[in-house]
Amino acid sequence: MAVFLKSFEEMTLADYQELGLKAGLEIHQQLLTDKKLFCHCPAGRYSRTYDAEILRHMRPTLSELGEYDGTALMEFKTKKEIIYRINHESVCTYEMDDTPPFEINQKALDIALEIASLLNYKLVDEIHIARKQYLDGSIPTGFQRTTIVGIDGWVPYQDRRIGLIQLGLEEDACREISDIGHQRVYITDRLGMPLIEMVTQPELRTPQEVADVANLLRWAVRSTGKVRTGIGAARQDVNVSITGGTRIEIKGVPRTPLIPLLVYNEAIRQYSLLQIRAELKRRDIVPETFRAVSADVTRYLTKTSWDPIYQALKRGELVYCVNLLGFRGILSYPTQTGKMFAREISDRVRVVACLTRLPNILTSESTEETIDSLAGKRIRNAVNAKAEDALILVWGNAKDVQTGVQEIIIRAREATIGIPSETRQALADGTNGFERILPGPERMYPDTDLPPLAITPERMHQIQTLLPTPLWERIEKYRQLQIPEHLIVSIASSPQASFFDELVQPSTLPARLIAILMFEKIHHWRRQRLDTARLTREVWRSLFQALEKYPPLEEAGSQLLETYLQNPEISFQTLLTEFISLQVTPDQIQPDIDRLMRENPPVTTKSDARQRYWMGKLMSRYRGRVSGREMRKLLARRMSHPQSPSMGANHE
Repeated sequence: MAVFLKSFEEMTLADYQELGLKAGLEIHQQLLTDKKLFCHCPAGRYSRTYDAEILRHMRPTLSELGEYDGTALMEFKTKKEIIYRINHESVCTYEMDDTPPFEINQKALDIALEIASLLNYKLVDEIHIARKQYLDGSIPTGFQRTTIVGIDGWVPYQDRRIGLIQLGLEEDACREISDIGHQRVYITDRLGMPLIEMVTQPELRTPQEVADVANLLRWAVRSTGKVRTGIGAARQDVNVSITGGTRIEIKGVPRTPLIPLLVYNEAIRQYSLLQIRAELKRRDIVPETFRAVSADVTRYLTKTSWDPIYQALKRGELVYCVNLLGFRGILSYPTQTGKMFAREISDRVRVVACLTRLPNILTSESTEETIDSLAGKRIRNAVNAKAEDALILVWGNAKDVQTGVQEIIIRAREATIGIPSETRQALADGTNGFERILPGPERMYPDTDLPPLAITPERMHQIQTLLPTPLWERIEKYRQLQIPEHLIVSIASSPQASFFDELVQPSTLPARLIAILMFEKIHHWRRQRLDTARLTREVWRSLFQALEKYPPLEEAGSQLLETYLQNPEISFQTLLTEFISLQVTPDQIQPDIDRLMRENPPVTTKSDARQRYWMGKLMSRYRGRVSGREMRKLLARRMSHPQSPSMGANHE
């Protein structure tokens, strides 16, 4: 079989074009509101403490067309017990589906409409609430209330526009605490918080483009100052496909820098699965001719010393063998960095059969020492295995092991079809693992508890008149102002950007100076655990007005602010007055220049080196009291007239 050998670092645009890579994003962002979306509980109050637990079992329901969603059916097979840990301060009876929803949070809706306008969406004129089924237990009701506020938007990227399919407003889900065996535990503190979802067109052509656009959208919404920040406040899903493949959704990407590697590995995984399908077809194994045999082989392993199966037998579990006819070599075929096709099967067994102890399968293509040859020979006879077959052992209790056998056969048969439509979990090493079957349209249906809500032209006009400057326009403006490149995005995406513009616009100070103090030095002070909240808008205004009036203070601005933060008992105006009082005139400095030149002769005879030496000495004493430009001018004048009478005896 052919193998795509290039590493992540070696891949080029041409390589991704050859693969036919198409990728898109789903960006989820919590909104900064006091209340949740459909009730009056406080939003943003996180805590792992809880007052009660509720146990629930989920079951699928028919859609409006009388169909079951595939994801819901898969989740139902897991037979999970869902436990919700509830804190009475952040959850009410609405979240537990014991009372109807309140009207939609109007502030959250306004923020969603504002962000949609900022991202060039066409806004809807009427809001319709729908229900989206979730049977993984992340929402106690089994569905999420959601609505669309805008469609067909765009953001500029490089020399083109990236299309945005829709922007939705919906309620956030629970936080998962653990998922072991048939029990999944959630904490409900973030449940119901307002969340927007931005969905791009599948127009991104390389892994780096996906990361770039994810950052662009994240920065754009942050620039409004109306979204939450911090761990978990923004989450992104990545959709990936290649030519001949299908859309795969990689859920819960924790960090944007991980996106390129995730996209690469998924593209290579799909390429590998297509190669596996081609090889199986070459062997005349297609969906219609696929065959698998299974048998209980527990009795052949009672004397095994291989620990996973030894421990399983101690627990009274059964061991089954599945023979995949004609599959020799397929299970060890590489699919992602450091992973083989067998991992696809192991993941399915772990998720659906709830056999979560790893390893949960053993294949005949394993390279490590596992079971003895006699047991292996008996097992092969039990399933009538030929040399061209591949065997998989799976173990668990009687019920789960049967589900495991079924999932092994289902996933192996899917290999003859190509790439199953799945939602996959982002892993920390840049690979991904099976999470669930990809949901279909059957999961959505209208909500009957809430009526449509018209968006009036007056409301939209009021929102659009207060829109901030788009992120990409700010970035271009700041480049023209010669602001340091490493600060441009952090300023443009900051809620402080409008205030920064307000300070820069009328000021004669360099925009670079204002930017460094407000957006670079402040990080240094935070690392020192100083209370930067004391740097109010009034403080910033007072500082920059003083710097304009007293230019020498420019070089002492950082020292002045740090002194203020280190001394909370002193008011800023008092400290500023003290610094201003230290200003000196050229006449006051001249004697010190003369004395310095007499008492500290530099070892070099080069004029520019002598000047740098004396400037360092002088500014260590006068920094903040006289500007460097003025000091350099005085020193240069003095050096050009060395026979001045003020030099005394040295003139002889």
